[in-house]
Amino acid sequence: MTELSIRGRAVIAAALSILLAVVSFGVAVDFVVERHLRHSLDSSLRRRAVAVAQLSASAPALLTAPGALESPLGGTDASVEVLDRRGRLVARSLGLGGRVLPAAALAKRVITTGMPGFSDATQAGDGIRLYVAPLAELRGPASGGAVVVAATTGDLEDTLRALRAGVVLSALGAAALGAASVALLLGRALRPLKRLASSAAEIERTAVPGRRLPETTVDDEVGRLATTLNAMLGSLERSREAQQRFVADASHELRTPLTALQGNISYLARHGASAELVAELREDTDRLVRLADDLIAVSREEVAAPPAEEVALDRLVSRLVEGDPQVVLTAQPLHVRGDRAALERAISNLVQNARLHGPAGGTISVTVRPSDGLALVTVCDEGPGLDPADRERAFERFWRGDHARSGSGLGLAIVRATAERHGGRAFVDGACFTIELPALSENSPTPVLHRR
Repeated sequence: MTELSIRGRAVIAAALSILLAVVSFGVAVDFVVERHLRHSLDSSLRRRAVAVAQLSASAPALLTAPGALESPLGGTDASVEVLDRRGRLVARSLGLGGRVLPAAALAKRVITTGMPGFSDATQAGDGIRLYVAPLAELRGPASGGAVVVAATTGDLEDTLRALRAGVVLSALGAAALGAASVALLLGRALRPLKRLASSAAEIERTAVPGRRLPETTVDDEVGRLATTLNAMLGSLERSREAQQRFVADASHELRTPLTALQGNISYLARHGASAELVAELREDTDRLVRLADDLIAVSREEVAAPPAEEVALDRLVSRLVEGDPQVVLTAQPLHVRGDRAALERAISNLVQNARLHGPAGGTISVTVRPSDGLALVTVCDEGPGLDPADRERAFERFWRGDHARSGSGLGLAIVRATAERHGGRAFVDGACFTIELPALSENSPTPVLHRR
């Protein structure tokens, strides 16, 4: 069975909700109206009984007079019977004809206890409401007896049936109207979504990275969705372009040592080996190995899982630079959650970068310090440092600045990838390169993340 669409589910939900709401309201109204009508009928029966009791007390001879007990009850004829203390009929309404009200048991109890009471009964297939009240023991044939007043409940039931039918029809009409309104509104609201889905399917079919989804002019949820999706497509396009540039740059970087290696091998085949040629072959091979290692390192850092090991950063850095006469280390105890091998590679790259770009034999300063819940490892050399315009490009792959022939151009890219995988960042200020990582608090192994 196919699943209903969002529009179908919304229409059904709206119709059921409105139907339930109207029916619940109708039930409450029915309860209140029925209670009011029955209370009104009971009050009318009671007033009629009081009037007959007053007549029995003031003018008992009139009870048996023709028409004395005839009086409409709220627009409905009321039937009255007057009984003596033995339950025998003394007088009754002319409208009863030969009928007797079915109140013998209630009348006997009222006469015995002196307490009035109500009851429901049927007569000739019609529902009636009965009220029996005791008569005072004064004078006259009905002294100490009871008066029975009855009225049909047909009008009351007709009113309730009409009310219930109206509630049902109103509920159905409101549900239909609500469903139609929701269907209309959702149809208009979902139309842009259909266009987005169609455009997305076309982009998937053509695989053109530069295409975008149509944006609406209305600043609503659909418009914001289209803007967000287009931003995502733009990010994916930039990522694809970066991958293509990476492949092109890697191919270019590999071509130089491979070409040199190919030429040297050709020379070796023609003229034989020499010490200089062997040294060049070894240098080309080492360059290829370093480049391959750096490419693998960058790729692994970009797809590796977040680190889980607790690392004493100060001790790690101390072991890395131990015995190096150029390095001056200042370290405070700090712990981070990290990948020990990746951090060692990243910090070694910074030290090697400082050794390469600083003056020969110059001092390299390495500092490990905390700052606002962060762990900072800073490596500075005594060189001129980078220009402000080159600070962002310094961490790009294969960027070498003015040192076009030194290194693979991937060392700082590895540093940045490692820092970002650890939830931090890498940045440069002049001749000082810094790795900024979330530090572990002293009382909890949970790192304190610092967002900028």
